Amino acid sequence: MAKPEFTVRFWGVRGSIACPGPDTVRYGGNTSCVEMRCGNHLMVFDGGTGLRLLGNELMQAEQPAELDLFYSHTHFDHICGLPFFAPCYDSRSRIRIWAGHLNGRGIKTVLEDMMIEPLFPIPMGIFTAQIEFHDFGAGDRLSPHSGIDIATGPLNHPNGATGYRIEFAGKVVAYITDTEHRPEGLDRNILALVKRADLMIYDATYTDAEFPQHKDWGHSTWQEGVRLADAAGVRRLVIFHHDPGHDDAFMDGVAAEAEVTRPGTIVAHEGLVLHP
Repeated sequence: MAKPEFTVRFWGVRGSIACPGPDTVRYGGNTSCVEMRCGNHLMVFDGGTGLRLLGNELMQAEQPAELDLFYSHTHFDHICGLPFFAPCYDSRSRIRIWAGHLNGRGIKTVLEDMMIEPLFPIPMGIFTAQIEFHDFGAGDRLSPHSGIDIATGPLNHPNGATGYRIEFAGKVVAYITDTEHRPEGLDRNILALVKRADLMIYDATYTDAEFPQHKDWGHSTWQEGVRLADAAGVRRLVIFHHDPGHDDAFMDGVAAEAEVTRPGTIVAHEGLVLHP
């Protein structure tokens, strides 16, 4: 029998702030949102502005949406799509929201605090979907559905962040965004999450040349992604979380240089669909 399908689709690939415009058309200007379908199960990683587009597509199916939404962390560029996610306003939808970096504060409280006056005109209580909230510790293992195993680990980012390793049907996808590498050596937490992964989605906000000017900002480089991928035996590296100042021409240059450095490396763009 054929194995269940495992697909990855990118709805938002930017970091920090959405940057729509004529110079970001090909790679996209929406902030982080990655859809993963494991057989019949829908999982979403981060809820930036790209989440709105995913929600619109789900509603067009005219079926109740059922999904798990996993946050890497709760900085605004990763959560601001939730109030505009159409399934939240559909009473037939069932949404499970997960976060592993909040150290006891709770993901429900954080999201409620985002949707309060004068920051937002309506409270989260207006949602009619069935929503569950799951807090865990970075480093815990999760089993959201039968056959899906998720390892988690802490990342080096202001206020904390969580990396994910998703295992399904004999394939592995690692989602590692919003993490700053340390010049003294490769991050052991990340190496454990990405070991022999089929796809490694990695925070490559900067280049190595730009990195010294952005120390302690909580982000990494595509070259560090290559170093990690090579050390961990990753099959394909996906460059992700592009700086809003990097236009299409700049990203074309990154793609060309990355292809020479590690052939097969992919620069994520909105609408990209990958099969691990």
